[in-house]
Amino acid sequence: MRNAKLRLSDRFQPDMVPVLPWYAFEKALLAILCIATLFFTIVTPPFQAPDENQHYMKALSLAHGHLLTRQRGDAVGAELPRAALEIHAADFPTEVPPTVRRFEGERLRESVSADAQRPGQAFADFPNVASYAPSLYAPGALGLMAGKGMGLPWLATFYIGRLVNMATGLLLLLFALRLLPFGRNAMLATALLPTFAYQTGSLSPDAVINGLGFIGIALALRIGFVGRTRERDIGLAIAAPLLALAKGVYLPVMAAGVRLDHLRRDARPWLLIGAMALGAIAFVGWMQYSGGSQVLYHIQSRKTGETMMTAPLRDQLAHVMADPVGYVRILVSSVIERAPVYLLQIIGRFGWNAILLPLLAYPLGLLMLGAGVASGTGARFGLSQRLWWLLVALGVAMLIETAMYLTGTPLGADYIQGTQGRYFLPILPLVLIALSPAKPLRGSQRFFVGSAAFLLLIAAATVLDSFWIHGFITSDGMPPHESLARALLLPSPRW
Repeated sequence: MRNAKLRLSDRFQPDMVPVLPWYAFEKALLAILCIATLFFTIVTPPFQAPDENQHYMKALSLAHGHLLTRQRGDAVGAELPRAALEIHAADFPTEVPPTVRRFEGERLRESVSADAQRPGQAFADFPNVASYAPSLYAPGALGLMAGKGMGLPWLATFYIGRLVNMATGLLLLLFALRLLPFGRNAMLATALLPTFAYQTGSLSPDAVINGLGFIGIALALRIGFVGRTRERDIGLAIAAPLLALAKGVYLPVMAAGVRLDHLRRDARPWLLIGAMALGAIAFVGWMQYSGGSQVLYHIQSRKTGETMMTAPLRDQLAHVMADPVGYVRILVSSVIERAPVYLLQIIGRFGWNAILLPLLAYPLGLLMLGAGVASGTGARFGLSQRLWWLLVALGVAMLIETAMYLTGTPLGADYIQGTQGRYFLPILPLVLIALSPAKPLRGSQRFFVGSAAFLLLIAAATVLDSFWIHGFITSDGMPPHESLARALLLPSPRW
């Protein structure tokens, strides 16, 4: 296989690095990713990605012209067609007892034919995503509008929304890969994780969030290490606000473009800082315009199992400021405790975090990431630059945890609630770039392709078997198992 010849030294000149050509193994990886993502889009039953029911209602609200939500009593949402809402509420509910559940084609057919018996409007309650910016849901909303424009039943329209959302996520990924001046293997390795493909193939805004996070990294690195152009400056001014509206905690990834060896004589760090400030202004502006405020909701404490209310942000922030050292201890202990869960979720855990891959797939996932690292960046960097990238990634990770403590955890808790491994996907390419050598190790690219294909094949078989053949149980924690061999070789519903 051909290897990229790109090498960046301390003396390279701006714009000497063209857009990287595509190599055979990268095309194979992209083909594998697109096939797997389309498979998950079609085969995953409705609302079996985390919070997909709420994301569907938010996208549907936007499709009906509602930029802002309304409050009705304790509910926050919008008035929407009853037939559209019933495909979740009646046909494919997510609040089910902890018993074995298996989907059947007959249920899909019944849902398709039920629209006529569900006239009128109903109020949709989606408090968890009420304050999210409409830019996150524009692709899904366009898909839903297209489906109804074609006269399709609501269930078919739901799948059209998924397909458009999927296509948007993949296009954002391709654009980010095209922008990257080096380290494309690191970004591909992240995108080839089953969790990434699974979320992209749903109506979750993760497809947009991950894509914008990748574009933020790619554009910052191209400006910082290749050079500025008018087009790149404009792109940065557009990308930063969009990233902030997606998830403000990811804005600092743009600091990846700071080039330490040119720090004193280069104005580009100020450009990146200005872009991040513009993004922050856009986020605050949206919250002001929308009247957005924190919506409190009930959660099941991962410590006690009790149902508790999340804390008001102001009160939780006051608690942190009163004892910042104590919060640091909570942060460290919570991350250490949850690290194994994050690892499982980053690689692949399906449904509402209920279905595990065969346990042997997780070492395979780590080997695939390692092969992506070993495939090289095509560029040389000093230790200080690599440490800077790791520091940026660590800072964003800590912001994610802190945001969840402030908005998704009971008041004064000694743990952090609600953080999921998939939240770290947008910063994972930066970590892998920091760890990658300049040149590929012998055989790494072939192993990269083979391990990625095998991992996604296992993931596809897991989804098909768990949802449509064997069935599964929605429950928290590690499922019990009777045989270590079964746990190693079969998905968790088979344990």
